[in-house]
Amino acid sequence: MSPRVISLACLGGQNKPFLSAWPSPVVPQGQHVTLHCRSHHKFEAFRLYKDNDIFISKLHSTISQYGVLIGPVTPEHAGTYSCQGSYHNSPSLWSAPSDPLVIVVTGIYRKPSLLAQSGRLVKSRGNVTLVCCSEILFESFILHREGVSKDHLYRAGQHHHGGSHANFSMGPVTAAHAGTYRCFGSLNHSSHVWSAPSDPLDIMITGLHEKPSLWTQPGTVVRTGENVTLSCCSERSFDVYHLSRDEQPHECWLAKGQKHGSATQADFPLGPAHPAIGGTYRCHGSFNPSPCEWSGPSDPLFLSVTDNPRHQHVLAVPLVVIVFLAVLLFFLSRQWCPPKEDAAIMNREPEVDRMVSREVGSEDPQEVTYTQLDHRIFMQKNTTPTSQRPGEPLHDETYYILLRSPRGYMVELPGIPQTSGHA
Repeated sequence: MSPRVISLACLGGQNKPFLSAWPSPVVPQGQHVTLHCRSHHKFEAFRLYKDNDIFISKLHSTISQYGVLIGPVTPEHAGTYSCQGSYHNSPSLWSAPSDPLVIVVTGIYRKPSLLAQSGRLVKSRGNVTLVCCSEILFESFILHREGVSKDHLYRAGQHHHGGSHANFSMGPVTAAHAGTYRCFGSLNHSSHVWSAPSDPLDIMITGLHEKPSLWTQPGTVVRTGENVTLSCCSERSFDVYHLSRDEQPHECWLAKGQKHGSATQADFPLGPAHPAIGGTYRCHGSFNPSPCEWSGPSDPLFLSVTDNPRHQHVLAVPLVVIVFLAVLLFFLSRQWCPPKEDAAIMNREPEVDRMVSREVGSEDPQEVTYTQLDHRIFMQKNTTPTSQRPGEPLHDETYYILLRSPRGYMVELPGIPQTSGHA
């Protein structure tokens, strides 16, 4: 009977050791990996097997941790590993095998690409779909999150336009979904030989803490060349603040939070203003132990860069008011203070009586001045009362001349009658 059969009969599954890989069971081609076989029992020797039947080595030590270095790895090193332990006084009796550990060798094919359809900032309880695609016709795609050695997500590849892709839908997301993701491609679904990993994609879960505040100095409207600083502040003691702009969602500025009383604040100097820095900004806060778990976003701040002086539109308002008042005073002075010629006529003609009537030829009532003059004041000085017949009553002969004033009013002035017998 082989040692493995004896181990199952004698020691049982409760005594099985635990097998792990450092730094990771996913190993790039040409790198090294160390396999550790551990147990709570005082095993003195361990065996390492590959694919359940290939004996790798026999380890002897008096300490509790054992390891074997493998590498530089090639595709032949990919596969399933397990280990067993035995006591020194019973070298023929072995424990049950450990749970299997899969060693994956990567970098055999060109890397695919990974992207998030709705962006890498995902609201808590929301949904996100990660798309892994390649020009190679992979049979399957694998999604891996850094720091998690198990539970890789597998999806069958879908062919399109000479390439292949797979969608990985997640949600409703929680803080557990935050982290750095990579994807791989494989020509065989059951193969442990993968492509090179895609570029890393950080997925941030937002809304896990209350939002901070964002403001700018010297203001939201700045002139070209002015120094601009955006500041993010919160009552929470965030370790790091993240500033992003809507026009460039993949870019993010980081700044360490500084204590300001009971709050923390981070400043983001943008330097001399130029049109390219204009846009809508938001900021988030996070803590060092969980860098991909963010607060809610601040209220949006729109920054505008102009070549004109700042607040020029504000300065123009008083200027318009001043011009309006000047014009108003001019017309009021014309109404209140008559011209010198009119004043002189009024001084020379005290006998003039004025009355108000309506404008001639107009249907609407207007202000029209009629001047009534006694014709006798226009008679020659040599006219005497003796030229009148005795007992003849005096007649009030008044004539009017219709004139149009410069302002468009009709004015009647008395005319001088032509009398016979008088000079």
